Amino acid sequence: MEFPFVLLIGLFFAAAVYLMLSKFLVRVLLGVVLLGNGVNLLLFTNGRILREVPPIIPQGHDVPATLTANPLPQALILTAIVISFSFFAFLLVLVYRAYQDLGTDNGNEMRLAEPEDDPLPPTGY
Repeated sequence: MEFPFVLLIGLFFAAAVYLMLSKFLVRVLLGVVLLGNGVNLLLFTNGRILREVPPIIPQGHDVPATLTANPLPQALILTAIVISFSFFAFLLVLVYRAYQDLGTDNGNEMRLAEPEDDPLPPTGY
C-alpha cells in the first residue's frame, strides 16, 4: 500500500524542484505548493496507513493491544496544511504585487535594484 505513495512522493519532490528552479515566479509558486503537498504525503506515509483500527487503548491496558494508526502524523499534517496555505497566500500576494509594479513575472527582468551600467563589485578583499 505504501509503494504507490512512495512513487507519488518522489514525483511531487521532483516536480517541485524542477518548478522552483524556474525563472518565472508563478512556476516557483506552484513548486512551493507541490513541495508542501509532497511533505504532507511523506508524513502521512510514515505514520502507517491503517484505517481499520482506530488508535484507542482498551480499558485495563497501557498500550494498544494491536497495531493501530498513529494519530501524531495526522495532527502534524493538519497543522502543515494550514501553514502551507498561509505561506502560499502570502507568496501569491507578493508575486501579484511584484507583477503589478514591474509588469513581468520573469525573475531575470526584475532587476530594478541592479542597474546595468554599474561596475561589478570587487571580487577579493
